[in-house]
Amino acid sequence: MRLPLIPHPTSPHGGLTLEVEARRAGRVLSLEYVLAGPVEMVRWPQAAERVRTDGLWQATCFEAFVRTTGGYVEINLSPSGAWAAYRFDGYREGMRALEMPAPFIVTRTAPGRFVLTADVTLPEDAGESVGLSAVIEGFDGTIAYWALAHPSDKPDFHHPDSFALDLI
Repeated sequence: MRLPLIPHPTSPHGGLTLEVEARRAGRVLSLEYVLAGPVEMVRWPQAAERVRTDGLWQATCFEAFVRTTGGYVEINLSPSGAWAAYRFDGYREGMRALEMPAPFIVTRTAPGRFVLTADVTLPEDAGESVGLSAVIEGFDGTIAYWALAHPSDKPDFHHPDSFALDLI
């Protein structure tokens, strides 16, 4: 199922659109983010090794949040190939690294289009509720925050109401 992500009302989007397709088979979450429009105006991170890296959300990054028993996990997928994963006990509480296999990330570009696909192995206690989001940085330094839902006046992908999709 392909769903539109919407920019937060305070975020400039520069004529871009962003859609994501999400599928789940057992513990594997498969994601395909499609950014369309003037993608040449996006600041893309430098290619990097496929290693766990903190702070990816401070630049162009695609994200997934998944409820777990007693909390949730956050997964950051950089177009550079770097990734990060964290477990939380509650709303922004108890953050720690989530031990998991490195996600398989592939990117493709064409005029007016950028696609990032990833397969992520979820923890055994992953639930059905998912929040999908992205941070898109422009060459002018502006940051746009995209998500399925924006339940607060400030961008907040951790907000409980941001988990707006149920995947079985």
